[in-house]
Amino acid sequence: MPSSRRSRRRPWGAEHVPVDLDRATGGRRTESGHDGEWTVQRVRGSEKTYVCPGCRQDVAPGTAHVVAWANDSMFGAEAALADRRHWHTACWQARARRR
Repeated sequence: MPSSRRSRRRPWGAEHVPVDLDRATGGRRTESGHDGEWTVQRVRGSEKTYVCPGCRQDVAPGTAHVVAWANDSMFGAEAALADRRHWHTACWQARARRR
């Protein structure tokens, strides 16, 4: 016989709230492109200046951007993570046009 005890996590009759996958994964996702498999993470801003590999311009401190690293590095996962790069979001999205 099923229990009639109500859940304490959600009030009785309240609508189910779907899981925010972006928050649950820390903003990381996997993308496939002409240049391989990538792990991509959105960053709201940083305290450092980085050079975007797409346009060779600065990603200024405090600017929202993405950090990407290859999933198929021949030197392993640690090397791939160490070789990650900070991209302007638009530059990352347009990289397929830069072949």
